[in-house]
Amino acid sequence: MDTEVIASAERTLALYRERKMTIATVESCTGGLVAGALTEIPGSSEVVDRGFVTYSNAAKMALVGVSAEVLEAHGAVSRETAEAMARGAQERAGVSAAVAITGVAGPGGGSAAKPVGLVHFAAARSGKTLHREKRFGDLGRAEIRRRSVLEALDLLREIAS
Repeated sequence: MDTEVIASAERTLALYRERKMTIATVESCTGGLVAGALTEIPGSSEVVDRGFVTYSNAAKMALVGVSAEVLEAHGAVSRETAEAMARGAQERAGVSAAVAITGVAGPGGGSAAKPVGLVHFAAARSGKTLHREKRFGDLGRAEIRRRSVLEALDLLREIAS
């Protein structure tokens, strides 16, 4: 794991530890990389409760309660799905905050409406939800996923403030 990701994970854990808060992650295109970055740090178990990898729509529905209606109306890669993922993870895990990531990491799978590099992020805490949309471009799967991890960690810090 690169030093930028580790440094960001350390800052996130320090903030949550200081505030006595806990985290859950719910990840699609990053496949658990955010949880992996956080748990790379010794002592992360004080803060990190769990991570959900919800790569399929069925997993999004079963594990974090995203409705079939949201998925049908907006698709897996959408603001609405990311927000439903974050709220569902936060509620089901009973944590202080949750972050969700869903996007198109490529190299295939993109469309004109949802191109490779489009990623939606959401964080939920105490009835509040934040959303970010990033269009990283077709930078390659590994770089899109790395940048998504950094964005998710940043969003976790923002919602904790």
